[in-house]
Amino acid sequence: MSENGHKKIELPALISVRDLAQSIEASPIQIIKKLMNNGVMASINQTIDYDTAAIIAAEFGFEAVPEREQAEEKETGELPVWRQMIAGEDEQSLTRRPPVVTILGHVDHGKTSLLDAIRNANVAAGEAGGITQHIGAYQVEHKGRQITFLDTPGHAAFTAMRARGAQGADIVVLVVAADDGVMPQTKEAIAHAKAARVPIIVALNKIDKPNANPDNVKKQLGENGLVPDEWGGNTMVIPVSAKQKQGIEDLLEAILLVADNSDIRANPKGAVIGTVIEAQLDKSKGPVATLLVQNGTLETGDIVVAGTTFGRLRAMFDFRGRKVQKAGPSVPVSVMGLNDLPSAGDLFQVVESERQARQIVLERQEAAQKEVSAQKKATLEELFARFQAGQAKELNLIIKADVQGSLEPIISEINNLSKGEIKINILYAETGNVSENDVMLASASQAIIVGFNVQAEVAARRLAEAEGVSIRLYDIIYRLTEDIEKALKGMLAPEFTEKVIGKAAVLQVFTLSRGNRIAGCKVTEGEVRRNSKVRLLRGKDVVYEGEVASLRHEKEDVREMRQGFECGVGLKNFNDIQVGDVIECYILEKTKVD
Repeated sequence: MSENGHKKIELPALISVRDLAQSIEASPIQIIKKLMNNGVMASINQTIDYDTAAIIAAEFGFEAVPEREQAEEKETGELPVWRQMIAGEDEQSLTRRPPVVTILGHVDHGKTSLLDAIRNANVAAGEAGGITQHIGAYQVEHKGRQITFLDTPGHAAFTAMRARGAQGADIVVLVVAADDGVMPQTKEAIAHAKAARVPIIVALNKIDKPNANPDNVKKQLGENGLVPDEWGGNTMVIPVSAKQKQGIEDLLEAILLVADNSDIRANPKGAVIGTVIEAQLDKSKGPVATLLVQNGTLETGDIVVAGTTFGRLRAMFDFRGRKVQKAGPSVPVSVMGLNDLPSAGDLFQVVESERQARQIVLERQEAAQKEVSAQKKATLEELFARFQAGQAKELNLIIKADVQGSLEPIISEINNLSKGEIKINILYAETGNVSENDVMLASASQAIIVGFNVQAEVAARRLAEAEGVSIRLYDIIYRLTEDIEKALKGMLAPEFTEKVIGKAAVLQVFTLSRGNRIAGCKVTEGEVRRNSKVRLLRGKDVVYEGEVASLRHEKEDVREMRQGFECGVGLKNFNDIQVGDVIECYILEKTKVD
Protein backbone atom coordinates (compact mmCIF):
# COMPACT_ATOMS: atom_id res chain seq x y z
CA MET A 1 0.00 0.00 0.00
CA SER A 2 1.20 3.53 -0.75
CA GLU A 3 1.06 6.50 1.60
CA ASN A 4 -2.24 7.74 0.15
CA GLY A 5 -3.87 4.35 0.75
CA HIS A 6 -3.79 3.26 -2.90
CA LYS A 7 -2.60 -0.24 -3.84
CA LYS A 8 0.62 -0.23 -5.87
CA ILE A 9 0.55 -1.86 -9.30
CA GLU A 10 3.32 -2.31 -11.84
CA LEU A 11 2.52 -1.23 -15.40
CA PRO A 12 4.63 -1.65 -18.56
CA ALA A 13 5.39 1.15 -21.04
CA LEU A 14 2.49 -0.08 -23.20
CA ILE A 15 -0.51 -2.14 -22.06
CA SER A 16 -3.72 -3.24 -23.76
CA VAL A 17 -7.09 -2.16 -22.40
CA ARG A 18 -7.92 -5.82 -21.68
CA ASP A 19 -4.68 -6.35 -19.71
CA LEU A 20 -5.17 -3.14 -17.73
CA ALA A 21 -8.72 -4.20 -16.84
CA GLN A 22 -7.46 -7.55 -15.57
CA SER A 23 -4.58 -5.92 -13.68
CA ILE A 24 -6.90 -3.67 -11.67
CA GLU A 25 -9.76 -6.20 -11.48
CA ALA A 26 -12.20 -4.05 -13.44
CA SER A 27 -14.26 -4.78 -16.55
CA PRO A 28 -12.88 -3.64 -19.94
CA ILE A 29 -16.09 -1.64 -20.49
CA GLN A 30 -15.41 0.40 -17.33
CA ILE A 31 -11.87 1.11 -18.57
CA ILE A 32 -13.10 2.16 -22.03
CA LYS A 33 -15.65 4.54 -20.43
CA LYS A 34 -12.96 6.13 -18.22
CA LEU A 35 -10.70 6.52 -21.24
CA MET A 36 -13.53 8.20 -23.16
CA ASN A 37 -14.08 10.60 -20.26
CA ASN A 38 -10.39 11.49 -20.53
CA GLY A 39 -10.62 12.01 -24.29
CA VAL A 40 -8.86 8.77 -25.26
CA MET A 41 -10.58 6.41 -27.70
CA ALA A 42 -9.45 2.78 -27.51
CA SER A 43 -10.95 -0.64 -28.21
CA ILE A 44 -10.53 -3.62 -25.92
CA ASN A 45 -7.41 -4.90 -27.72
CA GLN A 46 -5.71 -1.53 -28.30
CA THR A 47 -2.64 -0.53 -26.32
CA ILE A 48 -2.31 2.65 -24.30
CA ASP A 49 0.86 4.25 -22.90
CA TYR A 50 2.01 4.14 -19.29
CA ASP A 51 0.93 7.71 -18.41
CA THR A 52 -2.62 7.13 -19.64
CA ALA A 53 -2.83 3.74 -17.90
CA ALA A 54 -1.55 5.30 -14.66
CA ILE A 55 -4.30 7.95 -14.71
CA ILE A 56 -6.99 5.29 -15.25
CA ALA A 57 -5.50 3.05 -12.55
CA ALA A 58 -5.57 5.98 -10.10
CA GLU A 59 -9.30 6.41 -10.72
CA PHE A 60 -9.77 2.81 -9.58
CA GLY A 61 -7.66 3.26 -6.45
CA PHE A 62 -4.29 1.97 -7.71
CA GLU A 63 -0.93 3.75 -7.71
CA ALA A 64 1.06 2.88 -10.84
CA VAL A 65 4.77 2.05 -10.73
CA PRO A 66 6.83 1.58 -13.95
CA GLU A 67 7.47 -2.09 -14.66
CA ARG A 68 11.16 -1.44 -15.40
CA GLU A 69 11.78 -1.19 -11.65
CA GLN A 70 11.51 -5.00 -11.60
CA ALA A 71 13.84 -6.00 -14.42
CA GLU A 72 13.45 -9.71 -13.88
CA GLU A 73 9.76 -9.61 -14.80
CA LYS A 74 9.38 -11.74 -17.92
CA GLU A 75 5.61 -11.83 -18.29
CA THR A 76 4.70 -10.62 -21.77
CA GLY A 77 1.44 -12.42 -22.47
CA GLU A 78 -2.15 -11.55 -21.74
CA LEU A 79 -2.40 -11.68 -17.95
CA PRO A 80 -5.20 -14.05 -16.95
CA VAL A 81 -7.38 -13.35 -13.92
CA TRP A 82 -6.04 -16.38 -12.04
CA ARG A 83 -2.47 -15.07 -12.42
CA GLN A 84 -3.59 -11.72 -11.03
CA MET A 85 -5.11 -13.53 -8.06
CA ILE A 86 -1.78 -15.20 -7.21
CA ALA A 87 0.12 -11.92 -7.57
CA GLY A 88 0.09 -11.64 -3.80
CA GLU A 89 1.77 -15.03 -3.33
CA ASP A 90 5.23 -15.07 -1.72
CA GLU A 91 7.84 -15.15 -4.50
CA GLN A 92 9.82 -17.82 -2.65
CA SER A 93 6.76 -20.08 -2.46
CA LEU A 94 6.27 -20.11 -6.25
CA THR A 95 7.53 -23.21 -8.03
CA ARG A 96 7.58 -24.23 -11.68
CA ARG A 97 4.45 -26.09 -12.73
CA PRO A 98 3.81 -28.28 -15.83
CA PRO A 99 2.89 -26.27 -18.95
CA VAL A 100 -0.71 -26.51 -20.16
CA VAL A 101 -0.96 -26.99 -23.93
CA THR A 102 -3.92 -26.70 -26.30
CA ILE A 103 -4.05 -27.87 -29.93
CA LEU A 104 -5.47 -25.57 -32.62
CA GLY A 105 -5.61 -25.82 -36.41
CA HIS A 106 -7.68 -26.39 -39.56
CA VAL A 107 -10.14 -29.27 -39.81
CA ASP A 108 -8.58 -32.57 -41.05
CA HIS A 109 -5.04 -31.35 -40.48
CA GLY A 110 -4.58 -33.97 -37.77
CA LYS A 111 -5.27 -32.34 -34.39
CA THR A 112 -6.90 -35.42 -32.85
CA SER A 113 -4.41 -37.78 -34.52
CA LEU A 114 -1.55 -35.78 -33.04
CA LEU A 115 -3.12 -35.93 -29.57
CA ASP A 116 -3.51 -39.70 -30.03
CA ALA A 117 0.12 -40.03 -31.06
CA ILE A 118 1.29 -38.00 -28.07
CA ARG A 119 -0.83 -40.06 -25.71
CA ASN A 120 0.39 -43.13 -27.61
CA ALA A 121 -3.06 -44.69 -27.60
CA ASN A 122 -6.10 -44.39 -29.83
CA VAL A 123 -8.74 -42.23 -28.11
CA ALA A 124 -11.73 -44.40 -29.07
CA ALA A 125 -9.95 -47.66 -28.22
CA GLY A 126 -8.75 -46.23 -24.92
CA GLU A 127 -12.25 -45.17 -23.92
CA ALA A 128 -13.79 -48.45 -25.01
CA GLY A 129 -11.21 -50.42 -23.04
CA GLY A 130 -11.69 -48.27 -19.96
CA ILE A 131 -8.00 -47.31 -19.96
CA THR A 132 -8.58 -43.59 -20.38
CA GLN A 133 -11.56 -41.64 -19.10
CA HIS A 134 -12.37 -38.67 -21.34
CA ILE A 135 -12.36 -35.63 -19.07
CA GLY A 136 -11.16 -33.04 -21.58
CA ALA A 137 -7.52 -33.05 -20.45
CA TYR A 138 -4.70 -35.45 -19.73
CA GLN A 139 -1.01 -35.48 -18.78
CA VAL A 140 2.05 -37.04 -20.41
CA GLU A 141 5.60 -37.38 -19.12
CA HIS A 142 8.71 -36.42 -21.09
CA LYS A 143 12.19 -36.66 -19.61
CA GLY A 144 10.76 -36.84 -16.12
CA ARG A 145 8.62 -33.72 -16.57
CA GLN A 146 4.83 -33.52 -16.88
CA ILE A 147 2.98 -31.73 -19.70
CA THR A 148 -0.79 -31.17 -19.51
CA PHE A 149 -2.77 -31.29 -22.78
CA LEU A 150 -6.29 -29.95 -23.15
CA ASP A 151 -8.07 -32.68 -25.10
CA THR A 152 -10.61 -30.25 -26.58
CA PRO A 153 -9.11 -29.17 -29.90
CA GLY A 154 -10.66 -26.09 -31.46
CA HIS A 155 -10.22 -22.35 -31.22
CA ALA A 156 -13.93 -21.86 -30.41
CA ALA A 157 -13.47 -23.37 -26.94
CA PHE A 158 -10.15 -21.54 -26.59
CA THR A 159 -11.83 -18.21 -27.38
CA ALA A 160 -14.80 -18.93 -25.11
CA MET A 161 -12.39 -19.32 -22.21
CA ARG A 162 -10.54 -16.12 -23.11
CA ALA A 163 -13.78 -14.16 -23.39
CA ARG A 164 -14.55 -15.09 -19.76
CA GLY A 165 -11.20 -13.74 -18.59
CA ALA A 166 -9.60 -17.16 -18.29
CA GLN A 167 -6.66 -18.56 -20.16
CA GLY A 168 -6.43 -22.28 -19.63
CA ALA A 169 -3.50 -22.76 -22.02
CA ASP A 170 0.07 -21.58 -21.51
CA ILE A 171 1.21 -22.72 -24.99
CA VAL A 172 -0.63 -23.25 -28.29
CA VAL A 173 0.43 -26.00 -30.69
CA LEU A 174 -0.80 -25.03 -34.16
CA VAL A 175 -1.21 -28.10 -36.38
CA VAL A 176 -0.66 -27.39 -40.10
CA ALA A 177 -0.71 -30.12 -42.74
CA ALA A 178 2.48 -30.12 -44.87
CA ASP A 179 0.46 -31.11 -47.96
CA ASP A 180 -2.31 -28.52 -47.48
CA GLY A 181 -0.73 -25.42 -45.95
CA VAL A 182 -2.32 -22.47 -44.18
CA MET A 183 -6.12 -22.70 -44.51
CA PRO A 184 -9.01 -20.48 -43.27
CA GLN A 185 -9.28 -22.15 -39.84
CA THR A 186 -5.49 -21.98 -39.50
CA LYS A 187 -5.70 -18.21 -39.95
CA GLU A 188 -8.55 -18.05 -37.39
CA ALA A 189 -6.48 -20.05 -34.91
CA ILE A 190 -3.48 -17.73 -35.43
CA ALA A 191 -5.73 -14.68 -34.91
CA HIS A 192 -7.14 -16.06 -31.65
CA ALA A 193 -3.78 -17.21 -30.27
CA LYS A 194 -2.19 -13.86 -31.12
CA ALA A 195 -5.11 -11.98 -29.54
CA ALA A 196 -4.40 -13.93 -26.34
CA ARG A 197 -0.64 -13.51 -26.90
CA VAL A 198 0.09 -17.13 -26.05
CA PRO A 199 3.36 -18.63 -27.38
CA ILE A 200 2.75 -20.62 -30.59
CA ILE A 201 4.62 -23.75 -31.69
CA VAL A 202 3.81 -25.05 -35.17
CA ALA A 203 3.49 -28.82 -35.62
CA LEU A 204 4.05 -29.39 -39.36
CA ASN A 205 2.03 -32.60 -39.71
CA LYS A 206 1.81 -35.19 -42.52
CA ILE A 207 5.45 -34.73 -43.59
CA ASP A 208 5.46 -38.42 -44.59
CA LYS A 209 3.06 -37.74 -47.48
CA PRO A 210 4.69 -37.68 -50.96
CA ASN A 211 3.08 -34.32 -51.84
CA ALA A 212 4.26 -32.61 -48.63
CA ASN A 213 5.81 -29.17 -49.26
CA PRO A 214 7.26 -27.90 -45.94
CA ASP A 215 9.04 -24.86 -47.46
CA ASN A 216 5.82 -23.62 -49.03
CA VAL A 217 3.98 -23.98 -45.72
CA LYS A 218 6.75 -22.11 -43.89
CA LYS A 219 6.44 -19.31 -46.46
CA GLN A 220 2.66 -19.14 -45.82
CA LEU A 221 3.24 -19.12 -42.06
CA GLY A 222 5.67 -16.22 -42.47
CA GLU A 223 3.05 -14.32 -44.46
CA ASN A 224 0.66 -14.76 -41.51
CA GLY A 225 3.11 -13.46 -38.92
CA LEU A 226 4.68 -16.77 -37.82
CA VAL A 227 8.23 -16.61 -39.17
CA PRO A 228 10.10 -19.91 -38.55
CA ASP A 229 13.15 -19.66 -36.28
CA GLU A 230 15.37 -21.17 -38.99
CA TRP A 231 14.42 -18.17 -41.17
CA GLY A 232 15.35 -15.68 -38.47
CA GLY A 233 11.92 -15.58 -36.81
CA ASN A 234 10.82 -16.66 -33.32
CA THR A 235 8.35 -19.46 -34.17
CA MET A 236 9.47 -23.06 -33.69
CA VAL A 237 8.25 -25.24 -36.59
CA ILE A 238 8.50 -28.95 -35.77
CA PRO A 239 8.04 -31.51 -38.61
CA VAL A 240 5.87 -34.40 -37.37
CA SER A 241 3.83 -37.31 -38.67
CA ALA A 242 1.04 -38.29 -36.31
CA LYS A 243 0.34 -41.36 -38.42
CA GLN A 244 3.96 -42.61 -38.43
CA LYS A 245 4.63 -41.35 -34.84
CA GLN A 246 7.54 -39.24 -36.17
CA GLY A 247 8.77 -36.05 -34.53
CA ILE A 248 6.66 -36.50 -31.37
CA GLU A 249 9.72 -36.41 -29.09
CA ASP A 250 10.95 -33.24 -30.83
CA LEU A 251 7.54 -31.59 -30.31
CA LEU A 252 7.49 -32.43 -26.59
CA GLU A 253 11.06 -31.12 -26.32
CA ALA A 254 10.00 -27.87 -28.01
CA ILE A 255 7.07 -27.50 -25.59
CA LEU A 256 9.38 -27.84 -22.59
CA LEU A 257 11.85 -25.40 -24.16
CA VAL A 258 9.15 -22.75 -24.65
CA ALA A 259 7.86 -23.47 -21.12
CA ASP A 260 11.36 -22.86 -19.72
CA ASN A 261 11.37 -19.44 -21.39
CA SER A 262 7.96 -18.58 -19.92
CA ASP A 263 7.10 -17.74 -16.34
CA ILE A 264 4.85 -20.73 -15.68
CA ARG A 265 4.80 -20.98 -11.90
CA ALA A 266 2.40 -21.53 -9.02
CA ASN A 267 2.27 -21.96 -5.25
CA PRO A 268 1.07 -25.49 -4.39
CA LYS A 269 0.33 -24.32 -0.83
CA GLY A 270 -1.39 -21.09 -1.84
CA ALA A 271 -4.97 -20.10 -2.68
CA VAL A 272 -6.71 -22.74 -4.81
CA ILE A 273 -7.62 -21.24 -8.19
CA GLY A 274 -8.20 -22.74 -11.64
CA THR A 275 -10.31 -23.00 -14.77
CA VAL A 276 -13.28 -25.15 -15.76
CA ILE A 277 -12.32 -27.14 -18.88
CA GLU A 278 -15.69 -28.79 -19.54
CA ALA A 279 -18.83 -29.99 -17.76
CA GLN A 280 -21.56 -32.52 -18.44
CA LEU A 281 -24.60 -34.00 -16.74
CA ASP A 282 -24.15 -37.68 -15.89
CA LYS A 283 -27.35 -39.69 -15.30
CA SER A 284 -25.90 -41.47 -12.29
CA LYS A 285 -23.37 -38.95 -10.96
CA GLY A 286 -25.19 -35.65 -11.58
CA PRO A 287 -23.15 -32.58 -12.67
CA VAL A 288 -19.57 -33.62 -13.44
CA ALA A 289 -16.97 -30.95 -14.24
CA THR A 290 -13.33 -31.09 -15.32
CA LEU A 291 -11.26 -28.59 -13.34
CA LEU A 292 -7.71 -27.55 -14.21
CA VAL A 293 -5.92 -26.49 -11.02
CA GLN A 294 -3.64 -23.51 -11.67
CA ASN A 295 -2.58 -22.57 -8.15
CA GLY A 296 -2.80 -24.27 -4.78
CA THR A 297 -3.86 -27.87 -4.15
CA LEU A 298 -7.48 -28.99 -4.59
CA GLU A 299 -8.68 -31.67 -2.16
CA THR A 300 -11.76 -33.84 -1.78
CA GLY A 301 -14.19 -32.12 0.61
CA ASP A 302 -13.23 -28.59 -0.52
CA ILE A 303 -16.08 -26.13 -1.13
CA VAL A 304 -15.68 -24.80 -4.66
CA VAL A 305 -17.28 -21.82 -6.43
CA ALA A 306 -17.14 -22.02 -10.25
CA GLY A 307 -18.87 -19.18 -12.10
CA THR A 308 -22.42 -19.20 -10.74
CA THR A 309 -22.26 -22.78 -9.40
CA PHE A 310 -20.90 -24.11 -6.12
CA GLY A 311 -20.70 -27.27 -4.05
CA ARG A 312 -18.62 -29.49 -1.77
CA LEU A 313 -16.46 -31.91 -3.76
CA ARG A 314 -17.61 -35.46 -3.03
CA ALA A 315 -15.08 -37.20 -5.28
CA MET A 316 -12.21 -36.45 -7.69
CA PHE A 317 -10.84 -38.59 -10.54
CA ASP A 318 -7.74 -38.21 -12.73
CA PHE A 319 -7.71 -38.61 -16.52
CA ARG A 320 -7.24 -42.38 -16.13
CA GLY A 321 -10.44 -42.60 -14.08
CA ARG A 322 -8.58 -43.31 -10.84
CA LYS A 323 -9.93 -41.78 -7.65
CA VAL A 324 -7.60 -39.15 -6.17
CA GLN A 325 -7.67 -37.12 -2.97
CA LYS A 326 -5.50 -34.18 -4.08
CA ALA A 327 -4.64 -32.29 -7.29
CA GLY A 328 -1.84 -29.72 -7.53
CA PRO A 329 -1.05 -27.01 -10.10
CA SER A 330 -1.61 -27.93 -13.81
CA VAL A 331 -3.36 -31.15 -12.82
CA PRO A 332 -6.77 -31.79 -14.46
CA VAL A 333 -9.41 -33.64 -12.42
CA SER A 334 -13.01 -34.67 -12.94
CA VAL A 335 -15.08 -33.67 -9.89
CA MET A 336 -18.52 -34.47 -8.45
CA GLY A 337 -20.44 -32.30 -6.00
CA LEU A 338 -21.33 -29.04 -7.80
CA ASN A 339 -25.00 -28.02 -7.67
CA ASP A 340 -25.18 -27.25 -11.42
CA LEU A 341 -23.11 -27.27 -14.60
CA PRO A 342 -20.51 -24.47 -14.81
CA SER A 343 -19.47 -23.09 -18.22
CA ALA A 344 -16.19 -23.94 -19.95
CA GLY A 345 -13.78 -21.14 -19.11
CA ASP A 346 -15.33 -20.25 -15.75
CA LEU A 347 -12.77 -19.58 -13.05
CA PHE A 348 -13.10 -21.62 -9.86
CA GLN A 349 -11.84 -21.02 -6.35
CA VAL A 350 -12.01 -22.74 -2.98
CA VAL A 351 -13.90 -20.92 -0.20
CA GLU A 352 -14.24 -21.57 3.53
CA SER A 353 -17.98 -22.21 3.85
CA GLU A 354 -21.11 -22.94 1.80
CA ARG A 355 -22.61 -19.72 3.14
CA GLN A 356 -19.72 -17.75 1.63
CA ALA A 357 -20.10 -19.72 -1.63
CA ARG A 358 -23.83 -18.87 -1.85
CA GLN A 359 -23.09 -15.18 -1.23
CA ILE A 360 -20.46 -15.08 -4.02
CA VAL A 361 -22.82 -16.84 -6.47
CA LEU A 362 -25.67 -14.46 -5.61
CA GLU A 363 -23.46 -11.42 -6.19
CA ARG A 364 -22.27 -12.81 -9.53
CA GLN A 365 -25.83 -13.53 -10.69
CA GLU A 366 -26.93 -9.98 -9.82
CA ALA A 367 -23.88 -8.51 -11.56
CA ALA A 368 -24.56 -10.62 -14.68
CA GLN A 369 -28.18 -9.44 -14.83
CA LYS A 370 -27.11 -5.79 -14.55
CA GLU A 371 -24.50 -6.26 -17.27
CA VAL A 372 -27.06 -7.82 -19.66
CA SER A 373 -29.59 -5.03 -19.06
CA ALA A 374 -26.93 -2.33 -19.50
CA GLN A 375 -25.46 -3.91 -22.62
CA LYS A 376 -25.90 -1.83 -25.75
CA LYS A 377 -25.62 -3.18 -29.26
CA ALA A 378 -22.86 -1.62 -31.35
CA THR A 379 -24.44 -0.67 -34.68
CA LEU A 380 -23.35 1.40 -37.64
CA GLU A 381 -26.17 3.85 -36.89
CA GLU A 382 -24.76 4.50 -33.41
CA LEU A 383 -21.15 4.79 -34.55
CA PHE A 384 -21.31 8.38 -35.77
CA ALA A 385 -23.35 9.50 -32.75
CA ARG A 386 -20.59 8.10 -30.53
CA PHE A 387 -17.96 9.79 -32.70
CA GLN A 388 -19.69 13.17 -32.41
CA ALA A 389 -19.83 12.68 -28.65
CA GLY A 390 -16.09 11.98 -28.67
CA GLN A 391 -16.59 8.34 -27.76
CA ALA A 392 -15.28 6.52 -30.83
CA LYS A 393 -12.51 6.98 -33.36
CA GLU A 394 -12.25 3.43 -34.67
CA LEU A 395 -14.67 1.00 -36.31
CA ASN A 396 -13.71 -2.64 -35.80
CA LEU A 397 -15.00 -4.94 -38.54
CA ILE A 398 -15.08 -8.69 -39.12
CA ILE A 399 -15.73 -9.46 -42.80
CA LYS A 400 -17.14 -12.71 -44.15
CA ALA A 401 -17.66 -13.33 -47.88
CA ASP A 402 -18.73 -16.23 -50.08
CA VAL A 403 -15.49 -16.51 -52.06
CA GLN A 404 -11.95 -15.12 -51.95
CA GLY A 405 -12.65 -13.21 -55.17
CA SER A 406 -15.32 -11.18 -53.35
CA LEU A 407 -13.29 -10.70 -50.18
CA GLU A 408 -10.33 -8.92 -51.75
CA PRO A 409 -12.27 -6.09 -53.47
CA ILE A 410 -14.39 -5.57 -50.33
CA ILE A 411 -11.27 -5.21 -48.17
CA SER A 412 -9.73 -2.87 -50.75
CA GLU A 413 -12.87 -0.68 -50.88
CA ILE A 414 -13.19 -0.53 -47.10
CA ASN A 415 -9.50 0.35 -46.68
CA ASN A 416 -10.04 3.23 -49.12
CA LEU A 417 -12.80 4.54 -46.83
CA SER A 418 -10.45 4.46 -43.84
CA LYS A 419 -8.88 7.81 -44.64
CA GLY A 420 -11.10 10.12 -42.62
CA GLU A 421 -11.16 10.93 -38.94
CA ILE A 422 -12.55 7.51 -38.00
CA LYS A 423 -10.20 4.62 -38.67
CA ILE A 424 -11.55 1.29 -39.93
CA ASN A 425 -9.80 -1.68 -38.37
CA ILE A 426 -10.42 -5.04 -40.11
CA LEU A 427 -9.82 -7.56 -37.32
CA TYR A 428 -10.47 -10.64 -39.40
CA ALA A 429 -11.56 -11.36 -42.99
CA GLU A 430 -12.33 -14.82 -44.35
CA THR A 431 -14.69 -16.80 -46.56
CA GLY A 432 -17.67 -18.75 -45.17
CA ASN A 433 -20.89 -18.14 -43.25
CA VAL A 434 -20.96 -16.08 -40.04
CA SER A 435 -20.21 -18.53 -37.22
CA GLU A 436 -20.36 -18.50 -33.43
CA ASN A 437 -16.60 -18.04 -33.43
CA ASP A 438 -16.92 -14.81 -35.45
CA VAL A 439 -19.51 -13.53 -32.97
CA MET A 440 -17.29 -14.41 -30.01
CA LEU A 441 -14.36 -12.51 -31.54
CA ALA A 442 -16.65 -9.55 -32.33
CA SER A 443 -17.98 -9.53 -28.77
CA ALA A 444 -14.51 -9.56 -27.25
CA SER A 445 -13.32 -6.80 -29.62
CA GLN A 446 -16.43 -4.56 -29.83
CA ALA A 447 -16.65 -5.24 -33.57
CA ILE A 448 -19.41 -5.32 -36.18
CA ILE A 449 -19.74 -8.33 -38.48
CA VAL A 450 -20.29 -7.57 -42.17
CA GLY A 451 -21.23 -10.40 -44.53
CA PHE A 452 -21.39 -10.52 -48.34
CA ASN A 453 -23.40 -13.28 -50.06
CA VAL A 454 -23.27 -15.37 -46.87
CA GLN A 455 -25.70 -16.37 -44.14
CA ALA A 456 -25.42 -16.19 -40.37
CA GLU A 457 -25.72 -19.60 -38.74
CA VAL A 458 -28.68 -20.01 -36.38
CA ALA A 459 -26.41 -20.53 -33.39
CA ALA A 460 -24.41 -17.43 -34.40
CA ARG A 461 -27.59 -15.31 -34.55
CA ARG A 462 -28.62 -16.46 -31.06
CA LEU A 463 -25.18 -15.73 -29.66
CA ALA A 464 -25.09 -12.33 -31.40
CA GLU A 465 -28.42 -11.42 -29.79
CA ALA A 466 -27.15 -12.49 -26.37
CA GLU A 467 -23.77 -10.76 -26.74
CA GLY A 468 -25.10 -7.59 -28.35
CA VAL A 469 -23.18 -8.07 -31.61
CA SER A 470 -24.47 -6.48 -34.83
CA ILE A 471 -24.46 -8.65 -37.98
CA ARG A 472 -25.15 -6.91 -41.31
CA LEU A 473 -25.59 -9.05 -44.44
CA TYR A 474 -25.43 -7.74 -48.02
CA ASP A 475 -25.66 -9.12 -51.56
CA ILE A 476 -24.37 -6.03 -53.39
CA ILE A 477 -20.84 -4.78 -52.65
CA TYR A 478 -21.54 -1.10 -53.25
CA ARG A 479 -24.41 -1.18 -50.71
CA LEU A 480 -22.05 -2.66 -48.14
CA THR A 481 -19.39 0.00 -48.71
CA GLU A 482 -22.03 2.73 -49.08
CA ASP A 483 -23.51 1.92 -45.66
CA ILE A 484 -20.10 2.05 -44.02
CA GLU A 485 -19.24 5.27 -45.81
CA LYS A 486 -22.56 6.85 -44.76
CA ALA A 487 -21.95 5.74 -41.18
CA LEU A 488 -18.54 7.39 -41.26
CA LYS A 489 -20.14 10.58 -42.52
CA GLY A 490 -23.00 10.39 -40.05
CA MET A 491 -25.56 10.00 -42.83
CA LEU A 492 -26.75 6.45 -42.35
CA ALA A 493 -30.55 6.58 -42.33
CA PRO A 494 -32.74 3.65 -41.28
CA GLU A 495 -33.74 1.37 -44.17
CA PHE A 496 -37.44 1.14 -45.04
CA THR A 497 -39.41 -1.48 -46.95
CA GLU A 498 -42.59 -0.66 -48.82
CA LYS A 499 -45.70 -2.67 -47.89
CA VAL A 500 -48.91 -2.39 -49.96
CA ILE A 501 -51.90 -2.41 -47.58
CA GLY A 502 -54.80 -1.88 -49.96
CA LYS A 503 -56.21 -0.96 -53.38
CA ALA A 504 -59.30 0.99 -54.44
CA ALA A 505 -60.91 1.32 -57.90
CA VAL A 506 -62.13 4.81 -58.99
CA LEU A 507 -65.82 4.43 -60.00
CA GLN A 508 -66.76 8.12 -60.20
CA VAL A 509 -65.12 11.55 -59.92
CA PHE A 510 -66.74 14.49 -58.05
CA THR A 511 -65.68 18.14 -58.39
CA LEU A 512 -66.04 20.31 -55.28
CA SER A 513 -66.82 24.06 -55.22
CA ARG A 514 -63.11 25.05 -54.98
CA GLY A 515 -62.18 22.93 -57.98
CA ASN A 516 -60.77 20.07 -55.90
CA ARG A 517 -61.68 16.62 -57.22
CA ILE A 518 -62.68 13.63 -55.08
CA ALA A 519 -62.49 10.04 -56.31
CA GLY A 520 -65.55 7.93 -55.55
CA CYS A 521 -63.95 4.54 -54.94
CA LYS A 522 -64.66 0.99 -53.90
CA VAL A 523 -61.94 -0.71 -51.81
CA THR A 524 -61.05 -3.91 -53.69
CA GLU A 525 -58.17 -5.19 -51.54
CA GLY A 526 -57.05 -4.66 -47.93
CA GLU A 527 -57.75 -1.16 -46.65
CA VAL A 528 -57.23 2.52 -47.46
CA ARG A 529 -55.91 4.77 -44.65
CA ARG A 530 -56.01 8.53 -44.25
CA ASN A 531 -52.56 10.21 -44.25
CA SER A 532 -50.96 7.08 -45.75
CA LYS A 533 -48.82 7.10 -48.89
CA VAL A 534 -50.53 6.30 -52.22
CA ARG A 535 -49.80 5.99 -55.91
CA LEU A 536 -52.40 6.48 -58.67
CA LEU A 537 -52.19 3.86 -61.40
CA ARG A 538 -53.63 4.45 -64.88
CA GLY A 539 -53.23 1.13 -66.63
CA LYS A 540 -49.55 0.27 -66.08
CA ASP A 541 -48.45 3.88 -65.62
CA VAL A 542 -47.96 5.62 -62.29
CA VAL A 543 -49.46 9.10 -62.73
CA TYR A 544 -49.17 10.29 -59.12
CA GLU A 545 -47.32 9.44 -55.94
CA GLY A 546 -48.13 11.23 -52.72
CA GLU A 547 -50.47 11.07 -49.74
CA VAL A 548 -54.18 10.74 -48.99
CA ALA A 549 -55.50 14.22 -48.14
CA SER A 550 -59.04 13.21 -47.12
CA LEU A 551 -61.05 10.01 -46.63
CA ARG A 552 -64.84 10.07 -46.22
CA HIS A 553 -67.56 7.46 -45.94
CA GLU A 554 -70.92 8.99 -46.88
CA LYS A 555 -70.67 12.35 -45.02
CA GLU A 556 -68.28 11.34 -42.25
CA ASP A 557 -64.50 11.65 -42.09
CA VAL A 558 -62.95 8.25 -41.36
CA ARG A 559 -59.44 7.04 -40.55
CA GLU A 560 -59.61 3.90 -42.69
CA MET A 561 -61.90 2.04 -45.03
CA ARG A 562 -61.82 -1.75 -45.50
CA GLN A 563 -62.36 -4.03 -48.49
CA GLY A 564 -65.90 -4.05 -49.95
CA PHE A 565 -66.85 -0.56 -48.76
CA GLU A 566 -67.22 2.60 -50.85
CA CYS A 567 -65.56 5.89 -49.94
CA GLY A 568 -64.43 9.26 -51.20
CA VAL A 569 -60.69 9.80 -51.53
CA GLY A 570 -58.95 13.16 -51.97
CA LEU A 571 -55.30 13.22 -53.04
CA LYS A 572 -52.87 15.84 -51.77
CA ASN A 573 -52.12 18.53 -54.42
CA PHE A 574 -53.51 16.41 -57.29
CA ASN A 575 -56.82 16.67 -59.22
CA ASP A 576 -56.25 14.80 -62.50
CA ILE A 577 -58.25 11.75 -61.40
CA GLN A 578 -60.17 9.66 -63.96
CA VAL A 579 -62.74 6.86 -63.78
CA GLY A 580 -60.91 3.51 -64.08
CA ASP A 581 -57.81 4.66 -62.18
CA VAL A 582 -56.59 2.48 -59.31
CA ILE A 583 -55.43 3.96 -56.00
CA GLU A 584 -52.73 1.80 -54.38
CA CYS A 585 -52.19 2.50 -50.68
CA TYR A 586 -48.88 1.59 -48.99
CA ILE A 587 -46.83 2.17 -45.85
CA LEU A 588 -43.07 2.21 -45.19
CA GLU A 589 -41.81 -0.19 -42.53
CA LYS A 590 -38.37 0.15 -40.99
CA THR A 591 -36.25 -2.79 -42.09
CA LYS A 592 -34.75 -4.85 -39.31
CA VAL A 593 -31.08 -5.28 -40.22
CA ASP A 594 -29.35 -8.37 -38.87
